[in-house]
Amino acid sequence: MTFWDHLDELRSTLVRVIAAALIGGVAAFCFKEPLFDFVLAPSHSDFITYRWLSRVGAFDTPFQLDLINVELAQQFMIHLKIALYAGLLLVSPYVLYALFAYISPALYPREKGSAVKAVGGGYLMFVVGCAVCYLFIFPLTLRFLATYQVSASVANHITLTSYIYTLLVLSLSMGIVFELPVVCWLLAKLGILQPAFMKKYRRHAIVIILVLAAIITPSGDAFTLLVVSLPIYLLYELSILIVKRTNVQPTKE
Repeated sequence: MTFWDHLDELRSTLVRVIAAALIGGVAAFCFKEPLFDFVLAPSHSDFITYRWLSRVGAFDTPFQLDLINVELAQQFMIHLKIALYAGLLLVSPYVLYALFAYISPALYPREKGSAVKAVGGGYLMFVVGCAVCYLFIFPLTLRFLATYQVSASVANHITLTSYIYTLLVLSLSMGIVFELPVVCWLLAKLGILQPAFMKKYRRHAIVIILVLAAIITPSGDAFTLLVVSLPIYLLYELSILIVKRTNVQPTKE
């Protein structure tokens, strides 16, 4: 194929991707109530995570966050934004398939296998990271920050924009953090990372994980810190196993 043929194929791929994202966004926009029931669920005491923790005595007081809106068109714009993100997430498997179908002809068979593992594993871990954020990280952060007061005379009035922004940023952050095993696997495939190095600096990694967990959820209680740091530490241990297994695999010419 000539350069212009490649350019036409790229344009066709991008048009299909954008069309799929718009279709998914329109579909999500039409289901406003279930969409926002899901998004706003952590603002109520009957959220599944709060019920779990209340059974072990972690949360004894009821929690109800009444969000406010201070801009005329903000609710409509947030509806559009969340619908677009939800639609993109809905059609993301097709988007990845379309982009990979465009790139794959330029790869050797062995490179295709590694690319499929990297893309598939990265997508899966990103989704898992977002799920962990939605079920644990964000609810704990929200409950702490929404109820924190410097003085009883200062009441908290949380805006819908702040709520959505925090949810999106934390979800993206945890999705990126959960890419750690995939990144370690790629570095091990390139011969850059060794399991002995990760084991040697395990204690340093634990300190970094605790600091990161404290930043993500600036809560004073040890239970919340443990809930946040434990998944990240398990990711580190999983990465050691992946690197070890990758290094012992024989290379094929």
